[in-house]
Amino acid sequence: MASPPTAFDPRKLVYFATILDHGSLKAAARALGLSQPALSTSMDRLEAELGQRLLERGPKGVAPTLKGNLLYSYARLIRAEIDMATQAMQDRPRPDDYPLRIGSLPSLASSVMPMALGRWQQQNRNRRIEVVETAQIELLLGLLRHEFDFVFGFTECYELEDGLRQRVLFRDKLCVIARPDHPLCQRGGLNWAEVATYPWIYPTARRPHTVLENALRMAGVDNPEQVTVCGSVAIMKSLVAVSDHLAMLPTHAVRGELADGRLASLPIDDPKLDRNIAVFFREGAVTDDCSRQLIDAVEAVGLESCRRDREV
Repeated sequence: MASPPTAFDPRKLVYFATILDHGSLKAAARALGLSQPALSTSMDRLEAELGQRLLERGPKGVAPTLKGNLLYSYARLIRAEIDMATQAMQDRPRPDDYPLRIGSLPSLASSVMPMALGRWQQQNRNRRIEVVETAQIELLLGLLRHEFDFVFGFTECYELEDGLRQRVLFRDKLCVIARPDHPLCQRGGLNWAEVATYPWIYPTARRPHTVLENALRMAGVDNPEQVTVCGSVAIMKSLVAVSDHLAMLPTHAVRGELADGRLASLPIDDPKLDRNIAVFFREGAVTDDCSRQLIDAVEAVGLESCRRDREV
């Protein structure tokens, strides 16, 4: 077989990703506006250029080979970059009645965001809004892809600073949560070496738990061996409440559970548990009055919540 080329044809990679998205050459050809024979020939050429079989074709459609599945993950990213560039070149001011599209960390969506949205909607009853909660890396990538008008996250850009700007709104405090009868709840003077021996829940598999990883690294402690990934704050809290798992959430997101004894905050204190919450924009983005009012509401609610947590 021919040796792999030094460069990929991005158009063929987009075709390849679309085929796997749709599960068949026929459906993908229709979505791409191509004939099925032309699309099939394009994939034959891609496989020949790479010297690898990428697709298993059968009467029920297509499926990726092991190498094809690997290439699929990269092909999707390349397609997203092309889409992002296309949108950036075509970006135009939108009418005032377009839905405001924002993203938020799940830990904010469970407490700060509902209160802020309630205040904002009292002043903007006729403005539609779409809110998506997801992990920090997905928020930033979505913002760059123009999926959001702005997003609320913590001040960690994962090396995506180019094209983004941020404004810090408030500073919240993370706590390590456990079930009330967890073995560590009876211990005083806990350190990171002790909490790292228990299973942990991370909010995403895409990136490591930034705050925990930094705290463990500074303490010279290895990351937990047993990790469960869960993007839902509600499920995270429920799993902690019925197991030995530990998790890290801002105090305002677990205030109710801590007050009624469903969860406990472990007695571990570290300045790294403090984090800045910011609003992120694309470089050059212009915010309207409705957007500024929402950002102000999130800032006000966040400051009030953190002030209340410090007084407890």
